[in-house]
Amino acid sequence: MVSISLCMIVKNEEDVLARCLDSAAELVDEIIIVDTGSTDRTREIAARFTDQIFDYPWRDDFAAARNESFSHAAMDYCLWLDADDVFLEEDRRAFLEMKETLEPDVSVVMAPYHTGFDENGGVTFSYYRERLIKNRAGMRWAGAVHEAVAPAGKVLYGDFAVTHKKTRPSDPDRNLQIYQAQLDAGKELEPREQFYYGRELYYHRRWEEALEVFERFLEEGQGWTENSIDACCHCAYCHQELGHEQAALAALFRTFVYDRPRAETCCDIGLWFFRKERYSQAAYWYALALTCVRDDRRGGFISPDCYGYLPCIQLCVCHSRLGSQKRAALFNELAAACKPDSPAVRHNRAFFLGLSEQTGQVK
Repeated sequence: MVSISLCMIVKNEEDVLARCLDSAAELVDEIIIVDTGSTDRTREIAARFTDQIFDYPWRDDFAAARNESFSHAAMDYCLWLDADDVFLEEDRRAFLEMKETLEPDVSVVMAPYHTGFDENGGVTFSYYRERLIKNRAGMRWAGAVHEAVAPAGKVLYGDFAVTHKKTRPSDPDRNLQIYQAQLDAGKELEPREQFYYGRELYYHRRWEEALEVFERFLEEGQGWTENSIDACCHCAYCHQELGHEQAALAALFRTFVYDRPRAETCCDIGLWFFRKERYSQAAYWYALALTCVRDDRRGGFISPDCYGYLPCIQLCVCHSRLGSQKRAALFNELAAACKPDSPAVRHNRAFFLGLSEQTGQVK
């Protein structure tokens, strides 16, 4: 069986670190903690799990800090987690099974990262990340922000997931400030950095600047397919915020240049027509979303609701407003099959029951 080093970078994580390490300690063979300047009880908590705690001065560079944590690892593979990540029980079992059967020629293990959740804990946003990296195999973290390791060699897709459970907001300005400092210092951003810089500008509601960055990223044509699709969608969101309705729709259609339709994009196009009260056209795109095959392993950002619940609940509304209440009710039940406890499903059932009581049937 392979051995695993858990490598973490932390700073002022006293509220979540024990929860993370409790979920992971029995899965790994050593724990490496690199502290970048904690002033709370983080080191004290970490010391309950490991004596391998190292100081590292923060340099506005996440990749450098992660590489430092990996440099102390002695095991076959390095596992990385953030302090507000956890392994749920079913994922702990899947991880241990993977560990027991992992072939030593595997260089990287990819695994889903669940980062968005609904009111019942259902996953609403997920994407694959490189989660285990073979130690001393020449792969290093790159990127001061949104750091990543470029996988090389044999890649395995694991059945376990890591769940991101934030308890407090992070500094909303940190990432943008790091990018801005790099640009001020004359650094030319790599394509992946351009993409994430554009997203940071979007998060800060700097729509016109974000558009400029995304358009340059797309025009240069050096980005990864999934990032290019996402950049088109974010161009649409920026245009929408700026009141450029037709440009927003055109940006969504531009995603089809890069690959077949994604359910997320179809739902965005459906919403564009829905807002215009063009329900027949909206229904077309929501129906198309239901035909899209979900493929998490392509590496893009996945919104699971777009592959079932969201198109169905929107098709319910579209057909209701088009006068087909019976068909609308059928789509509401399809949505219920995806999310039985959905408040929207319950509301719609009450609506259709009221219609039935008034008219004797739902047409």
